[in-house]
Amino acid sequence: MSISIGELARLTGVKVPTIRYYEGVGLLPTPARTEGRQRRFGADEVARLNFIRHSRELGFEVADIRELLTLSEQPERSCGEVDAIARRHVENIDRRIGRLVALRAELQRSLDRCARGTVEECRVIEVLGYGDDRV
Repeated sequence: MSISIGELARLTGVKVPTIRYYEGVGLLPTPARTEGRQRRFGADEVARLNFIRHSRELGFEVADIRELLTLSEQPERSCGEVDAIARRHVENIDRRIGRLVALRAELQRSLDRCARGTVEECRVIEVLGYGDDRV
């Protein structure tokens, strides 16, 4: 299999600029090139890019994906390090959920206290900091 970057994008659902970015940050190896300097990719790159895409969809950061890719290339190792990365990620998600719940509650309180009058009386605008203190 030898495909272009456009075909790789189509097969994986990852946009061409994102593929180039992943090359630049080292998540994808530098691809082989034709005499005309066109990037060529094989089945390994398709699989790797699908792994990266799915990891990003789950919210993993680039550094964690890099580490997961490295670990995936060592199948004989214990999965303890993989579990630790996933556990850390779940903890981060839980913290973000907590912050989002608090943000939602604050916004809902603002809406509940809204007089439904004019913008100058709007509680949401006031909470955001544009009350009477406009410069």
